[in-house]
Amino acid sequence: MKENIILYIDNQEVKADKGQTILEAARNAKIYIPTLCHHEDLCIAGNCRVCVVEIEGKNKLEASCATPVENNMRISTLSPKVRNARKDIVSMLVSEHNTQCTTCYRNTNCELQDLAFEYNVDNNVYISLVDHKYHIDKSSWSIEKDPSKCVRCQRCVRTCSELQHVNALTVAHKGEHMEIQTFMDLPLNEVVCTNCGQCVIHCPTGALTERRYYDEVWEALGDPEKHVVINTAPSVRVALGETQGMPAGTLVTGKMVAALKKMGFNSVLDTDFTADLTIMEEGTELLMRLKKALVDKENVALPMITSCSPGWVKYIEHMYSDKLAHLSSCKSPQQMFGAMAKTYYAAKIGVDPKDIYVVAGMPCAAKKYEANRVEMKSSGFQDVDAGLTTRELGHMIKSAGIDFKELEDGQFDSLMGVSSGAGDIFAATGGVMEAALRTAYEIVTGREVPFKNLNILPVRGLESIKETSIKFENCLPEWSFLNGVEAKFAVTHGLKNAKVIMDMIVAGECPYIFVEIMACPGGCIGGGGQPIPTNNEIRKKRMEAIYREDAGKKLRKSHENPEIIQIYNDFLGKPLGELSHKLLHTKYRPRNRY
Repeated sequence: MKENIILYIDNQEVKADKGQTILEAARNAKIYIPTLCHHEDLCIAGNCRVCVVEIEGKNKLEASCATPVENNMRISTLSPKVRNARKDIVSMLVSEHNTQCTTCYRNTNCELQDLAFEYNVDNNVYISLVDHKYHIDKSSWSIEKDPSKCVRCQRCVRTCSELQHVNALTVAHKGEHMEIQTFMDLPLNEVVCTNCGQCVIHCPTGALTERRYYDEVWEALGDPEKHVVINTAPSVRVALGETQGMPAGTLVTGKMVAALKKMGFNSVLDTDFTADLTIMEEGTELLMRLKKALVDKENVALPMITSCSPGWVKYIEHMYSDKLAHLSSCKSPQQMFGAMAKTYYAAKIGVDPKDIYVVAGMPCAAKKYEANRVEMKSSGFQDVDAGLTTRELGHMIKSAGIDFKELEDGQFDSLMGVSSGAGDIFAATGGVMEAALRTAYEIVTGREVPFKNLNILPVRGLESIKETSIKFENCLPEWSFLNGVEAKFAVTHGLKNAKVIMDMIVAGECPYIFVEIMACPGGCIGGGGQPIPTNNEIRKKRMEAIYREDAGKKLRKSHENPEIIQIYNDFLGKPLGELSHKLLHTKYRPRNRY
């Protein structure tokens, strides 16, 4: 049982648990203490000292994020001593910061800017120490690094180390010379980086941002020779509203479609459609692997692991390159969409594929990198021309002068615009697994998956590793070899948890036949291209919204999507057929670990 502690913050009695910090106790009591280096996803650092408070009986101010509560503590968060110290700290940070705020991508969404305003910081309090010889690293397809805006809070370093176990960023040098660097200060595209963008989500300023492509998209929209189509991921529709001042977890599917049409896209289509297509290909691939293992007695790489998260794919290429055979050969829904848009869709609407410009609206920074991979040209062209984050879409809607909140709901265009609820739940960790099981179990048995209302609750939520199992009984004749098999499945998210699964595989101790891995905490709803801030409370609200969208659809299984049935009848033939293998599948390659 936790030991209760009574303390007093600004003369207010506060109850806390032993081991909590002053900051945690204050937040639970709705008492505001500003922070900069602190983030609830990360370990305590105490680097910035913005959160200092005055404790009765102590001569010096203490960082509330790193100071545990004690019984009968008396704390002031608003005394002149505290406010003056904070103002000095923020002023010094501003003196080392490139304060061209009006031209900064993070303008009005910057924690340092907010603090400078809150403490009425005059830019001339301290002499500016900004080194104007700084270099912005734009070498990566996904991420830009601007050292002139770094406040050395180290949130990015802790994110890359603690959440992702990649360590692409580190602290170099000491004292006034300390800075955040890559290994040997190499460009981002030359180090082991998964492009996940979690460093961007956790950065409090504009020091790390996504590489932006909306100018290129505006150019395409203004080109009368181009037929511009956009597909939007399921996680975008539960987060885009946040960029327009709406509460986290607001479902804005219809308004999003209406806004994109007003911006001039020739066709607004749904990545959920190719999420359903992914399930048809990936589910069939899993069943074929099981058949080879159980009937043909072949040595098959099991568990099969999902391949729709490009950050995860790049992680395994670097860190476990000898285990690439475990990856599904399926492309991600984004890349399947691009390949279909420049083949099937182009033929259907009678437009030359070279004149089709495919835009992907994604929650992910790594999707930008994925679109530019050399493997992603199976249509004969670059399958996806430009990737936009949710944040970029939000900026474009604002710059178009669209009053998002007042829009009437629009509808996705037909032909690659119809999707099932199974496609929707790709947005959340566990969603790909749930969608796959809804279809694979029914293919094998002819019956719906044995979970109430198709909701496979064991794979939902934010737990680090989630498991479920299904026993196959009374299978259809062609799948009789699965009779009596109790199959185990696992889901994980965040690359530090992916490492746990991969180490099990390396040790030969993995009991699962199928594993879903997403690079970002929470899955795509917590992706590196989502609105800032993103934390567990916000992730949960986005997840709740995506499950509401699934539950509200009549069509909730990928294999029942009429447009999926049509694309196989009219074009692809069958899952894992010759054409689908050419357009929808790929191979990945080993990369250096260091």
